[in-house]
Amino acid sequence: MRASLIGIVFLLFSQTVWSAAKIDHWQTAQGSRVYYVRTEGLPMVDIQVSFDAGSARDGSQFGIAALTSALLDTGAGEWNADEIAKRFESVGADVGAGISDDTAWVSLRTLTDKKLFDKALETLQVMLAKPTFNEADFQREKNRTLAALKQREESPAELAHIAFSKAVYGDHPYAHPSDGVIETVAGFSANDLREFYKKYYVAANAMVVIVGDLSKEQAEKTAQSLVAELPAGQKPEPLPEVAMPTKASQRHIDFPSSQTHVLVGMPGTYRKDPDYFSLYVGNHILGGAVLVSRLFNEVREKRGLAYSASSSFVPMFRKGPFVASLQTRNDQTQKALEVLNKSLADFINEGPTEAELTAAKKNITGGFAMRFDTNKELANYVSMIGFYELPLDYLDAFQQKVEQVTVSSIKDAFKRHIDPQLLQTITLGGAPAKK
Repeated sequence: MRASLIGIVFLLFSQTVWSAAKIDHWQTAQGSRVYYVRTEGLPMVDIQVSFDAGSARDGSQFGIAALTSALLDTGAGEWNADEIAKRFESVGADVGAGISDDTAWVSLRTLTDKKLFDKALETLQVMLAKPTFNEADFQREKNRTLAALKQREESPAELAHIAFSKAVYGDHPYAHPSDGVIETVAGFSANDLREFYKKYYVAANAMVVIVGDLSKEQAEKTAQSLVAELPAGQKPEPLPEVAMPTKASQRHIDFPSSQTHVLVGMPGTYRKDPDYFSLYVGNHILGGAVLVSRLFNEVREKRGLAYSASSSFVPMFRKGPFVASLQTRNDQTQKALEVLNKSLADFINEGPTEAELTAAKKNITGGFAMRFDTNKELANYVSMIGFYELPLDYLDAFQQKVEQVTVSSIKDAFKRHIDPQLLQTITLGGAPAKK
């Protein structure tokens, strides 16, 4: 990566975020939510502007959220992509954009020297308020996306996850891949992106996160300027609840590979779930802490059926997926799947041991502060807290919540959230070699 002024400054200064940050929260005059953390020691700031405009808002136009996000820095106001890039580079700032299922965001990291900061902020403000979505840029990005989607058809891992999401979510907005599918993306026009932008990139649907060496007064002015020229708009209706599967299913997809991808799971948990910490700590033991987890031990260490095996909960606004996964030789697929399912069933029925729980708590809490020991990482956490409207003391309370988890609470949470009779199973790979 290129050296920037920010990179040089980072080498000259150090900062300590822990103890967990104090988060201030307010709303702008336009109704945008703002979350602010003052950190001192580095003359820099990380800013994120997020919208409830992730791929779950695609409707029938799978991929529209991703393509809209990708076009934001290709032209805005009177500037083209090169001019936007040069404006950021001239002040040593870094800008980015992206989406998840739930959110779309634009991020900025810049120095707080007034001259440098003002230019970076102005550029970001114009990007947000006046994207042009001109035809040439649109066609180029659309073709690039179509090429990537075509290449995706050669990736067994991605194809397996797409099939898994469809099996778990059916017709729910979480079911389709965030970057879309060839059939829908091929039909987009630049005007489709403009319409998506006009609907979702509005002040009422915006959230601003500011983490860095700015005073609260400066933060208030910064947030206000970023949303000042956005139309007021309104927040979209909440996403529909996720319908749970009514029965288990298993599907095999033939693919010319020597390894088979195995995914097993169902809708799991959401961000504000009271059971979240019990599920999080429990999964750390089951398959989250990969090299010392139950699944890794049973599948690889004891039987050598796979290089790795893991599990995860992905909490979102609605129930994100729980998935246990592994890769194995085609001729070992059935055996590996049996071991995975038995290990999961045993964990649901018996829970962890006290020794496993103690080790997991120590591992989780021991490294927690390192997860947000930079402004950028902290900004990501604050964005999560803000978007999902979690308690402002979430980071301070995290370790206490982990310590409160018990063997009993893990067993109870897993039994209520993961039903072996409802698991959706996808296997994707080649047929076993004939003897």
